[in-house]
Amino acid sequence: MNTPASASLDRPIDRWFASYSGDHRNETNQLIHVICVPAILWSVIALLWCVPSPGTWFRPGLWAALAMFGAWMFYYRASRPLGFGMLATFVLMGFLTRWLQETLGLTGLLYAAIGVFVVAWIGQFVGHKIEGRKPSFLTDLTYLLIGPAWVLAKLYRRLGWSY
Repeated sequence: MNTPASASLDRPIDRWFASYSGDHRNETNQLIHVICVPAILWSVIALLWCVPSPGTWFRPGLWAALAMFGAWMFYYRASRPLGFGMLATFVLMGFLTRWLQETLGLTGLLYAAIGVFVVAWIGQFVGHKIEGRKPSFLTDLTYLLIGPAWVLAKLYRRLGWSY
């Protein structure tokens, strides 16, 4: 498996990260992304959690679970280690969302998710203003999925793990 230092860009995930990193060279922008990307990810999960599901068989969270599963399949195919890391991230975010739903109620969860979503996106655009480059997702929406994996890969590198 490629290590971050010797990645030859053979894998599609390495090419995605190389391109994404090109738009995120400024340290302040990177720090903002490390904070805001997970916040946006959670807020999208929470927003989907609040979408009513049909019938009485399904509880709140159905749409979030389906979206997390679909995203997890993307990450797992791109890189098994990242796939497992994103699975853990999704499980933790799902538990957090469920706890917040029980604590705040569904309406409170919805308002919290909207607030986090708006503030985190403002942070992202401030970061890109500092960077002087437009956000990657404006060229390809796939970068909306790459961002969380890129943040996780930064954590993996810090821990000395390969992805």
